[in-house]
Amino acid sequence: MSESTWNTAITDIKPNEIRLRGYRIDELMGRVDFGQALYLLLRGELPDQKVGRLMTAMLVSSMDHGPGAPSVHAARCAARTGAPLAACVASGVLSINRYHGGAIEDCARAIKEVTDLADESKCSLDEAADRVLADYRARKFRVAGFGHRVHTADPRTPRLFELAAEAGVAGREIIACQAIEAGLERQLGKKLPINVDGAVGAVLLGVGFEFEVMNGFFILARAAGLIAQAREEDTRERKMRTITPGGQRYDGPPPRSL
Repeated sequence: MSESTWNTAITDIKPNEIRLRGYRIDELMGRVDFGQALYLLLRGELPDQKVGRLMTAMLVSSMDHGPGAPSVHAARCAARTGAPLAACVASGVLSINRYHGGAIEDCARAIKEVTDLADESKCSLDEAADRVLADYRARKFRVAGFGHRVHTADPRTPRLFELAAEAGVAGREIIACQAIEAGLERQLGKKLPINVDGAVGAVLLGVGFEFEVMNGFFILARAAGLIAQAREEDTRERKMRTITPGGQRYDGPPPRSL
């Protein structure tokens, strides 16, 4: 391979032809959903519709969480200054870091520690979870993906696990994630439910994604919300207005069902 060219196994571009991992883009269009195409893009193979539906559900789960979320707050603050849409979205994306949107990878790594220890020590996942959590506490390291500043039971978690079961990929990683949740309650004396980041981490680990791309799911999903939030700020509110920290008032449609 030449060192002077971009070497890629992802997309092949020729006059009047675009191929993604070998498939023609125009043939994928209308035949596979975005979740399937995303899986193909990142993993190199086209999944079945149920796995694609699961990928899409993970994106939907993290699209938006209101103006109080750091990424949304950053995007709306940029919009307040009159920044263009790209700058607003970039401001929000750049605020996604370890403590906001970064829990997916960290939780998946903790789950992998539990399953590896259970295999190596030939112990139960519950015992392995207790040992991993004890080590985390000794190092004053907080396990990511559990607890939520708003929800006492994240409504997105059981739904993702349900869809994983329907897709046939609800494996040991989800059980290990639940073992960590139970271990946290035993050791801390309070319930820290699996939040959406932990659920996504468990599912992606079970499906076989690399740790290094996992937080990208949050970035991709949240970018859609940032577009909507920045646009709303730009069209509804006065520029350079004073914002009350934590202030949020919903005035959209009332609750409705599909």
